[in-house]
Amino acid sequence: MTSKRFLFLVPVLVFVVLAIYFAVGLTKDPSKIPSALIDKPAPEFALPGLEGRGGPGFSTADLKQGRVTVVNIFASWCVPCRAEHPIINRLAKMNVVDVYGLNYKDKPGDALKWLQELGDSYTAVGTDLTGRVGIDWGVYGVPETFIVDGTGTIRYKHVGPITPQALDDTIIPIIQDLQS
Repeated sequence: MTSKRFLFLVPVLVFVVLAIYFAVGLTKDPSKIPSALIDKPAPEFALPGLEGRGGPGFSTADLKQGRVTVVNIFASWCVPCRAEHPIINRLAKMNVVDVYGLNYKDKPGDALKWLQELGDSYTAVGTDLTGRVGIDWGVYGVPETFIVDGTGTIRYKHVGPITPQALDDTIIPIIQDLQS
């Protein structure tokens, strides 16, 4: 009789454990995906510039020049990137930080046209045609934005499009804190 009771309890216990696991998971904010790179050096990379844009490419050396920088991963095929781009332009025009673009898995002609249409306030843009550098950065999807301190250490990751509120309430205060 005891073994029958045990067999009955196993599925019930499995169900309870799974229910608790999923209940806790549903309370998490999906935009706050943890990054293993926070407080670690930015990955080593060197990307060519965006063909037709002029100007330099983008590499790890750009992040180790003693000043806080922002790295924005974007693509012309990304609808949320289009919504976010005016906020990125606003941040760049504030002149509080250099904003670098990492063009992710995009056709250079499409990216160039997109920047010409929406505005190009990036200090430099690197082209990651294969997505390898994005993988090294731990990119789950685009857009994603990183704040990097003057030593090249990643200090913050924002997943998804930056909103005006996120810029004012989170991004700018972190930048100011790192600059002081």
